[in-house]
Amino acid sequence: MDDTETTSLEQIRAFLAGSGEVRFAGQRREEVYGWVEKTLVQHQYASLDKPSKGLVRRYIARMTGLSRAQVTRLIALQRRTGRVNATAYQRTKFATRYTAADVDLLAYVDKAHGNISGPATRRILEREYDDYGQTAYVRLASISVAHLYRLRNTAAYRKCNTSYQPTRPTSIPIGERRKPQPRGEPGFLRIDTVHQGDQDGRKGLYHINAIDQVTQWEIVAATPQISELWLMPVLEALLAQFPFVIRGFHSDNGSEFINYNVARLLDKLLIEQTKSRAHQSGDNGLVECKNGAVIRKHIGFGYIDAKHAEAVDRFHREHLNPYVNFHRPCAVPQVITEPNGKRRRIYQRWATPWELLQESPKWERFLKAGVNSVELARYVATQSDTEAALAMQRAKRKLLQDVQPKRTA
Repeated sequence: MDDTETTSLEQIRAFLAGSGEVRFAGQRREEVYGWVEKTLVQHQYASLDKPSKGLVRRYIARMTGLSRAQVTRLIALQRRTGRVNATAYQRTKFATRYTAADVDLLAYVDKAHGNISGPATRRILEREYDDYGQTAYVRLASISVAHLYRLRNTAAYRKCNTSYQPTRPTSIPIGERRKPQPRGEPGFLRIDTVHQGDQDGRKGLYHINAIDQVTQWEIVAATPQISELWLMPVLEALLAQFPFVIRGFHSDNGSEFINYNVARLLDKLLIEQTKSRAHQSGDNGLVECKNGAVIRKHIGFGYIDAKHAEAVDRFHREHLNPYVNFHRPCAVPQVITEPNGKRRRIYQRWATPWELLQESPKWERFLKAGVNSVELARYVATQSDTEAALAMQRAKRKLLQDVQPKRTA
């Protein structure tokens, strides 16, 4: 408040009549109360006559914006104590009955009994005091169930007794969680999915990549979605493209392969299903490497709409798969066991999956019924490696021109 120009009762009377000489500048309650006290002392409110008191009272109300009753209370406070101070808030508190030791004792009992229900715990506290004479339970013996739960929610209780229940994984009895052991024989597949990007909230198509662990024979297929409705026909066609009998099917723990429909299909074909182990990233490492070395290398990372899945699948079946299996050499690992027992792989030789298949002992006995080794050899001789690569590249360029979105200026 700034009333340096208003010092007399006559000036106050003129202000109340409409003069603007005195200015309001108070913001906080402490400042308003201090100004009220200063004004009452300055004008010696207690010694004024009744009309002058009413004048000062109206002046204070006008300057502070307080009601008449509020001004009366402040004046009475000043006359009683000599000061005009805000009364400090006194929060009402209930008397504390249960001590910190009682909370610790309750946490001790709950932990010992495995955090049973409140009524059962209350009965235990009663028995500890009444039947066994444990004087430490004198207060807890009469605690109500409601207050028992209140104590359980306090920070002191949770500090003494906090139990964490980790998320329990749901056990799915599909596939055995282990690494397959082909023992040098073809027919044990590693399979994975590759997503071909998203655009404007639309999902691209999916590639299904299957690799034989021994011969590295690779079959790639494409599907619009990886739901069971779309995946099952593609999976059946993919397995049919392998020239040898399939005896093992290993995947990660994705639901596209770990489901009852796939399990029934593999069981009907007498194919053993296994899945990757936890914290063993190398269990499916072969197909993960082929995802980048084959699919990403030739198809790329760009978005391809799901409606082109049939055209992409036809390219895989007619061009990419024959080229990869008959004309594209891949590195052949040689496992060396160190003196400390660690196994290390070195790559000193490259061969096509067709050549690796022929190196398997008595490899012809692994072929499917209706697949002739002479026909396979004749098919390989129809094109050289470079001719097959050029034909595949031409088909790929035409495919990408058709499936990739047209760029506009």
